[in-house]
Amino acid sequence: MPVPKEGDYIAIQSYKHDGSLHRTWRDTMVLKTSEYELIGCNDHTLVSESDGRRWLTREPAIVYFHKRYWFNIIAMIRESGVAYYCNLASPYVLDKEALKYIDYDLDVKVFANGEKRLLDVDEYEEHAAKWHYSAEVDHILKSNVKVLVDWINERKGPFSKEYVDLWYNRYLELSHRQ
Repeated sequence: MPVPKEGDYIAIQSYKHDGSLHRTWRDTMVLKTSEYELIGCNDHTLVSESDGRRWLTREPAIVYFHKRYWFNIIAMIRESGVAYYCNLASPYVLDKEALKYIDYDLDVKVFANGEKRLLDVDEYEEHAAKWHYSAEVDHILKSNVKVLVDWINERKGPFSKEYVDLWYNRYLELSHRQ
């Protein structure tokens, strides 16, 4: 599978631990790929849920995926400021169909004012029991929550204003060329 180039569009698919498709984002523009990460942008992108519902994302968002970390980060660019939605999830894989990962329910939301909230703990515990998450997966996810919170607190990578501005401006440049 050739690695997508800057300006290419890819689909993103999230799955649940049992292998069932959870959610698909149709068109995400690739802004950067490297050995371990993929940065993209989606803007008014069609999202399809496993129950058949479909909706469009409301604002531009910079998406960050990594092959070594068990989370991905969505920086939503809003008039009130940048808000973040972080999924605790397996590292991504890329094939000719899409960028794919397993969503492990736990989410960290960071509001534009900096407030952080851990979401869906009950859903995580329910699915952990239902699908028998291993002790190893549980440990990896919980240690990655700590890494993620450190990144947020240190304004590392996607959590810095400069990062979001840089990649959003790159998206605007590339989208005007097409």
